[in-house]
Order: sequence, then structure tokens, then C-alpha cells
Amino acid sequence: MAKPRRFFLTFALCAALAAVAGFPASAAQPTVEIIALSHSPVRDALKPVRDFLGTIIGQVKVVELNSDSPEGEKRIAAVGLKGHVPILLLINGSHRFKRADGTVVEFKDFPAKANNPLGLNGTWTVADFETAIKAALGTAGK
Repeated sequence: MAKPRRFFLTFALCAALAAVAGFPASAAQPTVEIIALSHSPVRDALKPVRDFLGTIIGQVKVVELNSDSPEGEKRIAAVGLKGHVPILLLINGSHRFKRADGTVVEFKDFPAKANNPLGLNGTWTVADFETAIKAALGTAGK
């Protein structure tokens, strides 16, 4: 009985010393939600996003929902959006990101570029998404 108690006391002492010494607490793993239609051209538009997420496996939690499913529609409505949303990316529950220049982008619809279907061009780029993920990880600029 003395050994488990000693282990617990040692562990508690180390934790207290770490807190006093100012060691940073481990940050919660960011959650990325990809809520999107499951067909082309949406798949094509999300390929660079998924490729990037593939490079940071284990650092973020990724949840995918089909935006046409009841769960996807409910999640889209929960963030205050209505209507046809082919792509919605949430980072820790938010689809908005403030760039360094102060402008705000929304990870909604297709990435900004010419010739997206039905003119559903969003205000975001894949580079914006990568920057937002790095900020959520605390690695911006590294």
C-alpha cells in the first residue's frame, strides 16, 4: 500500500513543481470538421485541404459529415448558416478566421478561384486554411 501512495505523492509533487515552474500546459487537440457534399467538384476542391491534413495526422482531430445528411444539415444550421452549403470547414467550431491584415474569411463554399460551379466562390484560400490550422496548433510562423 505504501508504494502506490508514494507514487501518487511523487506524481502530485512533480505536477505542482511543473505548474510553479511555468511549464506550458498541453493544449487541447484542435478539431477540424469537414461538412461537405460527397461528389465532384467538391471532392476536387477539398483535395488540397485533405492533403494538408494528411501531413499533420495525430495533431488534429478530423470529423467529416455529408452536408446533405440530417447530421450535416443540423451542424450547418447550428453555426447559423442556411441554404445550400457545399463546403463548410470548422476549426474548433468556427468557420471564420481573421487574417494578419485584419480581413475575415469564412471557410464556406469553394475556395476563392475562378470557374467554381454556380459561382459559389468563397472568400478563403487553402493557404488561409493552413494558416488557421497552424494558429490553432500554436505553430503559426514556425
